This record gives sequence, C-alpha cells and structure tokens, in this order.
Amino acid sequence: MSWIEAIFSILVNPLFYKLMLLSATPLIFASLGGVYSESTGVTNIALEGIMLMGAFVSIVFTQITGNPWIGVLVAVIVGLGFSWLHAWASIRWSANQIVSATALIIIAQGITSFLMKPIFGHEGQTDFIGKIGDFEIPFLKKIPFIGDIFGELSPFVYIALGLVALSWFIMYKTPLGLRMRAVGENPEAADTLGIDVYKTRYFGVLMSGVLASLGGAFLSVGELGRFVENMIHGRGFIALAAMILGNWNPAGAMWAALLFGAAEAMNLQLQSSSIVSVSATVKPLFNMLPFVVTLIVVGGFIGKTRPPAADGIPYEKE
Repeated sequence: MSWIEAIFSILVNPLFYKLMLLSATPLIFASLGGVYSESTGVTNIALEGIMLMGAFVSIVFTQITGNPWIGVLVAVIVGLGFSWLHAWASIRWSANQIVSATALIIIAQGITSFLMKPIFGHEGQTDFIGKIGDFEIPFLKKIPFIGDIFGELSPFVYIALGLVALSWFIMYKTPLGLRMRAVGENPEAADTLGIDVYKTRYFGVLMSGVLASLGGAFLSVGELGRFVENMIHGRGFIALAAMILGNWNPAGAMWAALLFGAAEAMNLQLQSSSIVSVSATVKPLFNMLPFVVTLIVVGGFIGKTRPPAADGIPYEKE
C-alpha cells in the first residue's frame, strides 16, 4: 500500500506536473525538430549531437558575454551550421542519413569533451556560469494548483509550448506546410508540381537544428546554469521516440514528450519520497524509468503510426 500511497501523493502534488513540464521541454524542442526534418523526408537522428552542441555553446558564450540570451542565440546559429552539414551530406550527396547523423553525434561528443579543458580549465563539468531566470505570470500564479504549475516557469517552457502551436499552424494551415508534407510523401510528384524538393528539405533539416539546439540550451543555461559532459543523456533519441509516437505531428509529439516528462518526474519524486523507503543501491534503477517507458510505448505503437512515405529516402532529380 505504501507504494500506491506514494504514487497517489505525487499525482495530487502540483510539483509533479511542474517537473513534468520541465523534463518534457527539451524533448518538445527536439521532437519538433524531428517533425520538421522527417516531414520533408530526411531522417535526423543527429538531434542528440545538436542538442549537446547547443548546451555547450550556450554556456561558453554565456561565460564570454555574461548574457545567457546571447549564449542561446549563438547556440541556435551553431545548431543551424551543424544541421546544415547533415543536410549537405544527405540531400546534396545522397549520403546514408543514419551514417551522416551518427557521425555528427560522435563529432559533437568529441568537440565538447576536447574543448572543456582549454576553455574551462577542467573536464567533467563547468562551474556555475549563469542561467536565465524564471518568468512569472502574476494573475496565473494566484490560481490555486494551476498557478503552482504554470505561474512561474523557465521562459523556455512557454516558448516550447508556443512553438508547438506555431509549428502545427505552419504544418497544416500554410502553403509551406503543404509543400513540406508533399515532399516528404512523394518528392517526384512534388517536383512535377514545381516545388523545389531540395530547398524544402534543407528548410526542414535546418529547422531541426534550430529547435534541437534550443532544447540543448534549455538544459544548460535554462535549467542548470552549467555544462556537464554528455549531459543530453539520450534525450535526443527519446525525442525521436516522441516524434514517432506523436505520428510526426507537432501536437502529438508534444503529448508524447509530456508522457516521457511524466516518467522522469515520477522517477525524481519517488527517489525523494518520504512515504516509501528505497535503498541507495536501488535508487539508480529509477533513472531507467523514462527509457523503459520509451521501449514499452514505442514497441506498443509499432505499426500504429505511419511515417512520411519518402522519409529517409534520398531524392535525385532526373
């Protein structure tokens, strides 16, 4: 009964839902990036590496300028450049998209590990550099329960939720979104209709770079205020799972990201619960909860979601 009591007490506590939002925010950014890229037919598993570069660069430029927002801006520029490499290899040269993206992940891990000591003087993690403070909505904060969740949060959370609505509108209510989906479903037919397949695919991949780097920047200057080596810890891959579970739809990806965020929040709350006693040797097992949920959910939805028909298939104009 103590476990049921502990889980119930967590579910009625607004802190759980606040932690869920914070845990889901980097996944929302990265999964949106995946939606943009794969809707145009380019598989991008490099989200993990782009997030890592975004987290690192934002901290570096926060230290240099003293302004974390400038760090975020530079992280977005670097994310654009990193994703352009993937676009150039997979669109211009029709390279294997999985191999290209995997190479970028390895490069990102190597660069960030190599530059830690020259820039910060030591490896592992940086000291506290600086972070973007929480944003308060006074009228919302006064509402019981709801205010405890949404009244004061990192601005990244509000930006992520706003981008979900904007991305859904672009994807389903604008000519650009129609072109993106046409290119992802049937690039040959889109080409005959006068749509520039290459430019549309470049746009999708570059947007994935912008959004994934924002997800990485949230983890460093939006949450911790420091950089930790390999701090993305598989979130780029969980974001891909959220994209698949969300059926390549921005709103669906958000709901799936919130599910994984809930698993992470439950993990954190159970480890600190005073109702159940968990030994220190068992607690690390709780850290696997988001990954276990990922396996179960994605495995259960195989065959129930459908990717864009031309996803991962290079296009060569005849």
